[in-house]
Amino acid sequence: MTVLDSRYSWLRLALSLAVSLIGNVGMWAIIVVLPAVQAEFGTDRAGASIPYVATMLGFALGNYAIGRAVDRFGVVRCLVASGVLIAVGYAASAHAPNIAVLTALQFIVGFGTASCFGPLIADVSQWFLKRRGIAVALIASGNYLAGAIWPLILADILAGPGWRTAFLVLAAAAGFIMLPMALLLRRPLPDGALQASETAARLKARYVGLSPRTLTILLAIAGIGCCVAMSMPQVHIVALCVDLGYGPAVGAEMLSLMLMGGVASRIVSGLLADRIGGVWTLLIGSTLQMLALVLYLPTTALPSLYLVSLVFGLSQGGIVPSYAVIVREYLPAREAGAKVGLVIMATIVGMALGGWMSGWIFDLTGSYTWAFLNGIAFNALNIGIMLAIVLRSAPRAPRPAAA
Repeated sequence: MTVLDSRYSWLRLALSLAVSLIGNVGMWAIIVVLPAVQAEFGTDRAGASIPYVATMLGFALGNYAIGRAVDRFGVVRCLVASGVLIAVGYAASAHAPNIAVLTALQFIVGFGTASCFGPLIADVSQWFLKRRGIAVALIASGNYLAGAIWPLILADILAGPGWRTAFLVLAAAAGFIMLPMALLLRRPLPDGALQASETAARLKARYVGLSPRTLTILLAIAGIGCCVAMSMPQVHIVALCVDLGYGPAVGAEMLSLMLMGGVASRIVSGLLADRIGGVWTLLIGSTLQMLALVLYLPTTALPSLYLVSLVFGLSQGGIVPSYAVIVREYLPAREAGAKVGLVIMATIVGMALGGWMSGWIFDLTGSYTWAFLNGIAFNALNIGIMLAIVLRSAPRAPRPAAA
């Protein structure tokens, strides 16, 4: 009986998802406490946002660096080390005397948090072959689910003792819950499973005709393109609602609607990837995302904005996990952590770049219209790269023999 797609594979997926729900809070907690941090340290909104920027930079770098470490040392050691980083980072952040110290500590938290996204996705993907798409989609959903669940858990703490106590609670969760659960993933992957994945990847890569390095670079560029586009509504929907006179609460509801739609999209995309492959799944999601961005251009009425935001969430959620599926389909299994981490890092860089570019374009033009058009253009770049891979993957007729 093969170890791939086995009962233990699904048990490992469930354990990994539980670890992900705790570890991924690092990406969202700083957003939740941002108003309290701004009020306590007496800074402006831009200054209060710097710890979030540091968190994302640490998250981006960690996806690549920890991904490489997983290939060498295994996922358990990396999760344990990251759990310690997260716990120490939160505990120290709870005593930060100023915004500069908090920013430095949040970089550490973001770096550790990365272990629960790209590297954990890469590890889970090693245990599946036929159902790899849905497995990757489910573990990737842990990121969105953490963003939906933890703000509700922390709400009463923020309203009472404050953000510093909330960070101490997160430190305890990382130290006393995440670390013991990570130790349950100690079972190593048998060499036979790696060989099966390697064989399947070599067969697919042969059709594309691109070296692993070239394909990885193309996927990274595609990841930047799709996520510059993705960041426009995700980062600026609250500000857009404020500009239209609907207020920040409405914008927050739309963001929550996007994230929940994203969870549904990831699950559906995972099922689809198991049938048609990661490249086609990503291409469909990216095309739908671009159409949703186009729908934002003429939309100003409140019911229409809710509807378009839901459509956007349902279209974009499965895009980032599809990169992990593609990497596992076409690239060497023994380099899964590094390759998945690198491509995921590129998508996070795209999110950060797109969020900044959209604000910069708004400052120049006084409107989000050109920011949406910029996102559409980057989305088109992503679609072009994926179409090129699809065309190179198409079966070719054999050349006639020379006379």
